[in-house]
Amino acid sequence: MTLRKTLSVAIALATLSGTAAAEGLKFDKTDNRFSWDSLSKFEKMDLNGKTIRFDGPWIDGDEANLRTVIAYFEEATGATVEYNGSNDFEQLVLVDMKAGNPPNLAAWPQPGTVSELASQGNLVALSDGVEQAVATNYAAGQSWVDLGTYKGADGKEAMFGLPYNVNLKSLVWYVPENFEEMGYEIPQSMEELIALSDQIVKDGGTPWCIGMESGGATGWVGTDWMEDLMLRTQPPSVYDQWVSNEMPFNDPKVIEVMNTFGQFVLNDDYVDGSSSAVASIFFGDSPKGLFDTPPKCYMHRQASFIPAFFPDQYKETIGTDSDFFYFPSYESKDLGNPVLGGGTLITMMKDSPESQVFMDYLTSPIAHELWMAGQGFLTPHKGAKLEAYSSDTLRKQGEIFLNATTFRFDASDLMPGAIGAGAFWTGMVDFTSGKSAEEVTTDIQKAWDAIK
Repeated sequence: MTLRKTLSVAIALATLSGTAAAEGLKFDKTDNRFSWDSLSKFEKMDLNGKTIRFDGPWIDGDEANLRTVIAYFEEATGATVEYNGSNDFEQLVLVDMKAGNPPNLAAWPQPGTVSELASQGNLVALSDGVEQAVATNYAAGQSWVDLGTYKGADGKEAMFGLPYNVNLKSLVWYVPENFEEMGYEIPQSMEELIALSDQIVKDGGTPWCIGMESGGATGWVGTDWMEDLMLRTQPPSVYDQWVSNEMPFNDPKVIEVMNTFGQFVLNDDYVDGSSSAVASIFFGDSPKGLFDTPPKCYMHRQASFIPAFFPDQYKETIGTDSDFFYFPSYESKDLGNPVLGGGTLITMMKDSPESQVFMDYLTSPIAHELWMAGQGFLTPHKGAKLEAYSSDTLRKQGEIFLNATTFRFDASDLMPGAIGAGAFWTGMVDFTSGKSAEEVTTDIQKAWDAIK
């Protein structure tokens, strides 16, 4: 995630991570929520006296949850894992790398950084066993393998990043009581979602709350809409061509997707406060209309972190006072169940036998379940038991990952900064302010051409 975008949502993510695990968690090995059998092969190993340095972005409650995962590995193998978490870890790791003292492992929220490090020869390709474990055990496994696969210094592609701890964007939030009162059903397809939006208008209501203001990152909400709609109207290969600019940004397919977004955002009947106000409404304030009486809107498309911005009395009542459903795909397009999200990639910067074992451990169900029992963790691992999740909310979001046929990372975070955190954001504001999709996409392509 780009720096400015990270700053925009940092408070939300910190709130969701919480401090419930501040002292760490300890689970009895008779607890059948966990796949203790997946730990057995590591218990047969003797790594006493071996140390693994692991640097990453997780601090506070997240760090405590990770330390729980680490503790069971250490107990099983005798190894020591020295985890160093910091908000500035990326800069610290790069400094250590240049000094010839990189960590064994590092976790990166930015796939672009992983790509760059791999091409420079600063990463060790992951083992075939890790790649096979992801391909086999993750829902939409090839999507996750592809996410971590980049060209090395030798020009050959290899898997350099293990996806671990992911987040979900393809969600629509709503208030069940409002739906029940009006007799609305959860839409199972995009066609039904559009029909529901039209019915809400017919009933005198407003379907959507949308806000894109986010300081220096204003516009990223619109890029998320575009990305979700691209996955629902075009095959994954087209999404990839769009991200890399192999397909020009002003290709008719992209223009079509932007105009599809326009069917929602440029329709004054659809949007609370009118379409012209969308770019000036703070993204964290936009879902609050769900909770007004009568509601100012009935639906809000946003990622899993957004409850941190709900009114205080509703932040902890997800599943009752508020809930969510999967942002559905088009039944007529037959593109399966695509999911948009983000997450971290764990890389190996300095090889050692014990580091290889730890990476293997991170592909096991138990290494996911232990954090699932805390907070702030979602996984597409099919072998991890859903019962391990600490809440029904996380479990339901986890099920969306398991039902996914395709996963793609946030496109604006994969594009060069001048595009993804620049021209694309600006373009979405311009689009809601009156520029046509053809004009906006052409402007963005000119920005691409300028950096080539």
